[in-house]
Amino acid sequence: MVLWYALAIAFTAMSAFAFVPAPFMNLWDSLSGGWMHEWTTGELASMTIGLGLIAFIVSYLLLSWDKLTFLLAPSPVKTARVHAAAVRHFKVGAERRTHGRTGVLLYLSMREHRAEIVADEPIAAIVGAEVWGEAMADMLVEIRQGNIASGLVAGIRDVGVVLSEHFPREVDDENELPDRLIEL
Repeated sequence: MVLWYALAIAFTAMSAFAFVPAPFMNLWDSLSGGWMHEWTTGELASMTIGLGLIAFIVSYLLLSWDKLTFLLAPSPVKTARVHAAAVRHFKVGAERRTHGRTGVLLYLSMREHRAEIVADEPIAAIVGAEVWGEAMADMLVEIRQGNIASGLVAGIRDVGVVLSEHFPREVDDENELPDRLIEL
């Protein structure tokens, strides 16, 4: 994807030069001693290609720099990335792995500063998003204050309350999934 963006930026720079060449030529003339001269077709073509090449290399290097692209990513993109990662991890680690399909994942992305609660299908069919929103709000209050462990405890507590209301524990129930923190 970086390659395509870098190519687009390079062609945009070359198109801007072709459309309005005077500022670029004046800049070059001032950098080369201030002497004005008549530009030949070959010089203009070389300058266009050179500008495109420089724009491509600079934009490719900048877009390949992970920290910069992360900072420039819009909020909806970060949210979608976190949601996709949470669903992917849930599908691999918990989905359909319990007898009553009552698995729940609390996913916290420290890098994006986002959290997700993902539940097995029977839970998601009964429990509305607003209920998870309350659990999420309780969790994020603590996390925003720097109390990550307390935030996770609050989220787990609220999820447990929701599960006990809709899926009460049976006498012979056993914990089918490990209750543990997994740091990726």
